Amino acid sequence: MDAALRIALSRGLANVSMEAVAQALGVTRPVVYACYPSREDLIRALLEREEKRLFDGVLSALPREPQFGEPKQWMTAGFQALLKVVAEHGDSWRLVLAADSDCDAIARYGQARQRVAQHVGALMGPMLKQAGVKQVDKKLPVLVELFMSLGDGAVRAMLQNEQQWTAEALGEYVGRVVLGGFMKA
Repeated sequence: MDAALRIALSRGLANVSMEAVAQALGVTRPVVYACYPSREDLIRALLEREEKRLFDGVLSALPREPQFGEPKQWMTAGFQALLKVVAEHGDSWRLVLAADSDCDAIARYGQARQRVAQHVGALMGPMLKQAGVKQVDKKLPVLVELFMSLGDGAVRAMLQNEQQWTAEALGEYVGRVVLGGFMKA
């Protein structure tokens, strides 16, 4: 699968073939077919592995319990933790985000995103109440979706501008921007 990942990143997912993987490994196609019965099986296994790596990384970056105290600190720390996962697994993020024509990958990404959003909501609700935000129950679903969308944007910005941003600096910047909007909402 690592050879397929390298091909997908350098030439695009559409160029991952059994022949290309065999050539990259210096073996014949039957060797690759012995591991994966078809190209579709290889691509599915690759995407599932990378998606799991990302999902596990994102969940491990989130706190287990709501973090009370300084809102700027927990908002910034959350984005920094997410972007550290991006920095550590940039190739996995690039592959999953580039697989936007694979219906199964899109569905799995959507399901994983929904699970992360549920976890974020469970953390964010008590923190917003503690910070004095009014009508949290009404606003929380909108705020979680905005938070998730801003997280998606931060991930893409990190991947596109790796030389310009560190996870800490971009996380601090995005966290500060998001906090300003959320606390006034």
